[in-house]
Amino acid sequence: MSDTYDVIVIGLGGMGSAAAYHLAAQGHKVLGLEKFTPAHNKGSSHGGSRIIRQSYFEDPAYVPLLLRAYELWEQLARDSGDEVYRLTGGLYVGPAESLTVAGSIRASREWSLPHEIMDSAEIRKAFPNFAPEPHFIGLYEQQAGFARPELTVGAHLELAARAGATLRFGEQVEDWKETGGGVTVTTAGGTYTAGQLVICPGAWAPKLLADLGIGIEIERQVMYWLDPVVGTAKFERDPIYIAENDEGAQIYGFPAIDGSDGGVKTAFFRKGVLCTPETIDREVHPDEITEMRSRVTELLPALAGRLLHAATCMYSNTADQHFVIARHPAHTAVTVACGFSGHGFKFVPVVGEILADLAMTGGTHHPIDLFAPQRLVSL
Repeated sequence: MSDTYDVIVIGLGGMGSAAAYHLAAQGHKVLGLEKFTPAHNKGSSHGGSRIIRQSYFEDPAYVPLLLRAYELWEQLARDSGDEVYRLTGGLYVGPAESLTVAGSIRASREWSLPHEIMDSAEIRKAFPNFAPEPHFIGLYEQQAGFARPELTVGAHLELAARAGATLRFGEQVEDWKETGGGVTVTTAGGTYTAGQLVICPGAWAPKLLADLGIGIEIERQVMYWLDPVVGTAKFERDPIYIAENDEGAQIYGFPAIDGSDGGVKTAFFRKGVLCTPETIDREVHPDEITEMRSRVTELLPALAGRLLHAATCMYSNTADQHFVIARHPAHTAVTVACGFSGHGFKFVPVVGEILADLAMTGGTHHPIDLFAPQRLVSL
């Protein structure tokens, strides 16, 4: 089998599904290739919820992309008819000098984002489930909430197919190469050619993009759903949160969003174990559960209840924890998106738009200089 397309997208998770949608919506002939099933749970775009927020402690340079992403989240919800996101408000709590708090304040002030600074007593009064240390403060922003990763991927895939994209699942890419007139992609099912190639490999980046030479590390992460001792109803109106302790360790979590039997989701941020997609340990161990419960109950004492379930996922970390989104430095017909370092899903809609720009025009009006792969070669 040999078919020709305007653009091929490898990997149809969060970023790849969005790219396929934006490309197809522009009228291009698109082929999407995915080794697993639609909206699978083998990579990084699953687990029922991902935080979305604007007061971005990682770097204020992300805020313009977030503002555009929010517009596209609303468009996706409208076009798909699915609740792909929901605003709940967001609370970022810790010592005043912590990255979580100080960085969120910095981004909010630099971009004039609406926010409220609260001391520990004010947090306890506004959100009775929370019991921060007396010296902690928090930033609250109303424009935070969560996205539904599986619904988001499914919505983008459905809209892409509706716009004419060809989407093939269970078809693993064996090789790709640039040719004089574009690219050739080989899978177990056939050989395909296109003018442009977009690669969104997720945790498979070290293999598919080895020639980038940027040293992406894959890290196993665990998500936990705990049963509050006071019941889930009292957690239904809570904000999403990110909390940093005096040692600089971060956790994050969500309100009760999955009904009376769904529990409350929480997790550590950046406390994982190096792995590969082939070697990841999918079992969640008793000592991990104990550690998570011990840490989260420092802030939310009612989460001392039993574990309802847990799931693993993978972060794809760059050395500086910023993304890689660019035309491939060595291949003019190839665009790459990888290394989202555990904080990329909130950007999914706008990354799809950027990838479509890069693939079809070679550039984008969005500010993406921070994400050039060349910065990582010398790190």
